Amino acid sequence: MNNSSEHVHFIGIGGYGMSAIARVMLEMGYRVTGSDVASKDLTDKLIAKGAEVFIGHKANNVQGADMVVYSTALSKDNVEMMEAEKLKIPVLHRAQMLAKLMNEKKGIAIAGAHGKTTTSSMIALVMENNQLDPTYIIGGEIVNVDSNAKAGTGEFVVAEADESDGSFLQYHPSIAIVTNIEADHLENYDGDFKKLKQAYARFLSQVKDGGKSIVCLDDPYLEEMIQELNGDIITFGIHTDADYKATNIQLGDRKIKFDVEYKGNLLTNVELPVPGKHNVYNAMATFIVCTLAGLSPEQIANEIKFFRGAKRRFQVLGEVNDILVIDDYAHHPTEIQATISAAKATDKRIVAVFQPQRYTRTYFLFEQFSKAFHEADEVIITDIYSPAGEKQIEGINSEKLVELIGKNSNSNVKHIASKEEVTAYLSQNVSKDDLVITMGAGDIWKVAEQLVKKLNGINDLY
Repeated sequence: MNNSSEHVHFIGIGGYGMSAIARVMLEMGYRVTGSDVASKDLTDKLIAKGAEVFIGHKANNVQGADMVVYSTALSKDNVEMMEAEKLKIPVLHRAQMLAKLMNEKKGIAIAGAHGKTTTSSMIALVMENNQLDPTYIIGGEIVNVDSNAKAGTGEFVVAEADESDGSFLQYHPSIAIVTNIEADHLENYDGDFKKLKQAYARFLSQVKDGGKSIVCLDDPYLEEMIQELNGDIITFGIHTDADYKATNIQLGDRKIKFDVEYKGNLLTNVELPVPGKHNVYNAMATFIVCTLAGLSPEQIANEIKFFRGAKRRFQVLGEVNDILVIDDYAHHPTEIQATISAAKATDKRIVAVFQPQRYTRTYFLFEQFSKAFHEADEVIITDIYSPAGEKQIEGINSEKLVELIGKNSNSNVKHIASKEEVTAYLSQNVSKDDLVITMGAGDIWKVAEQLVKKLNGINDLY
């Protein structure tokens, strides 16, 4: 990938993963064009960097491109994809493009059901602030630097490895991390959890010669899996006899403290300005990776304490009249439980607003979702957010989910269909010492943004 005169076109350039790769290629000197259905913050940032972005998909958008990049979300009958194939322009999946970038350097690939974005953001920030100048490609924006990507001159490439569609099997990293394994995205694995676990095992087996695999020993599936894995495996955890262990954990209001031990020896203590026990695991994975990169325990701890998180990961959007408004990407039952648990450390009354995403995920995890809200004081469930083209599954709807939540985890639950109705309800019903947390992988974040405006006396339409 040394021909920086090449023209690369991205179909769906405004997504987090696609925009991150596009930004890195821009910074490497490539000519970058792209298209998306609407303008957004990430496309505006790419335009400011020198990309040409078309709004709307048209066949002639791909004219002159040497390479076309697409993502799994793209429909097969997309006019730009069909035109590229007609013109015999090489067409690459996003993961293939990322693999080209990663496999040429020392790739650090972070996989797992939860924690990918936070862990990769933390690794990138610690490396960046210790002058390692990494390239990073992340599925969310790092709050500290207001970006999700950068082309660095250093030897490391930090990137998320997406298990959802199996595309993480394109990578052959120097360091592979798996934070945890859950039964999610089973629609892409024939509904078979065993096939998903096999894919993780294959991912971990694909590290380069001399590389390292880093896994969480507290995860029962990973604990079972490492018995069968070859190569150099480093483990971390809280409850187990892992190589690296977090001890003396102190959970606080929007912060956490703990000690890091290696094989029983204290290395350092860590202060993390983002809450929740789940972030201890993310920080431990970061600690190991940055140690392998040559940084000392003190260098790592000194930068972790400045980490402000990734956007949509327990992101504080406002605090008005002692009402705290937070937004989070949590879209899986385990993530919902972890997020609400982190919120409880504030000692505020928790109003949890959840927007289910995808009929398939809701179908596969219906029972687990119903048990995820016990720590909230009030629960609001919106209509299911479904991407274009997804078929509705009979019997899978928010009303039934509310009914089951009421039986299994929280009787104070209600269905409020739309974002506008949720915002109106909250603005009338929240009060001092409440914490409102919006959760979901769709567009529920708009409720949190609008609520902060309303609490500040600003009336603004969606």
